[in-house]
Amino acid sequence: MRTECKHYESRTYAEGETVRKCKLDLAPEAPWKCPDDCPSFSRRIADAGWTYGSLAPAMGAPPTEPDVTVDSAEVASVLDEAEDIVNEAGREILDEMAAREAKIAKRKRFRKRR
Repeated sequence: MRTECKHYESRTYAEGETVRKCKLDLAPEAPWKCPDDCPSFSRRIADAGWTYGSLAPAMGAPPTEPDVTVDSAEVASVLDEAEDIVNEAGREILDEMAAREAKIAKRKRFRKRR
């Protein structure tokens, strides 16, 4: 990841796990690599007078890029499939919730008639 990009962010959790990501979700090979020709890359200001919290030094160096050569199109394809699965599950959950709410509303209308 390009840590010098203003869209790069990281967070360390209490368990010690660190998440490094592009906050614009433009790095399909995160946490190892940003796209070489990222249209949103913008260099972060070196020091804008920020006050860093106690976790900043504890994060350590970002993970090293793996030695495996991966086709970016293949990675993007797998991530797109995963996103489709999550989106479909979300639609199913919303449909179930709407059906449940409609059933409850129908019961309420029936009770009012009595």
